[in-house]
Amino acid sequence: MIAQTEWKHDDVFEGRTESGNVVIFDADSAHAHGPSPMEAVLMALCSCTSVDVVSILKKKRQPLTGLRVSALATQAENAPRIFTQIRLTYAVSGRLSRKAVEDAVALSKTKYCSVSLMLEKAAEIDYEVIFLDGEPEP
Repeated sequence: MIAQTEWKHDDVFEGRTESGNVVIFDADSAHAHGPSPMEAVLMALCSCTSVDVVSILKKKRQPLTGLRVSALATQAENAPRIFTQIRLTYAVSGRLSRKAVEDAVALSKTKYCSVSLMLEKAAEIDYEVIFLDGEPEP
C-alpha cells in the first residue's frame, strides 16, 4: 500500500493513494477545504468498522436497511494530540436480531477492523448500538 501527500497552499494538502483516489486535507482550524488529518482518521475508523458490520450481518442473513456509525473522540491536551478515548455509536435499521448486531460489532472491534485495532494501542474505544426501528427481540 502506498500513499502520498502534496502541499497545495496554506494549510491544504492533497493526499493520493496508489489506486488513484484523492483526498484534500485542511490543517487550518476552519477545515474549509477538507477534513483535518485527525478527522480523516476518525472517518477511516467509522468506515472500517461499517464495512465489517455490513459484511457480517449479510452473512448472517440479517435484513439490514441502514447503518450509520459516528465517532466522538477525546484528544490529549498537549502535543502530540493523540486520541485517548473514542466512543462509537452504531445506528442500525431493519428487523434485526440484537444478538446478531452486537456480535457483528464485537467481532469488528476485536478481530476484523484494522483501524480500530491500531487505534486501541493508544485510545480506549467503546461503543453503543441504537436500533432506529425500535428495540428488537433478544
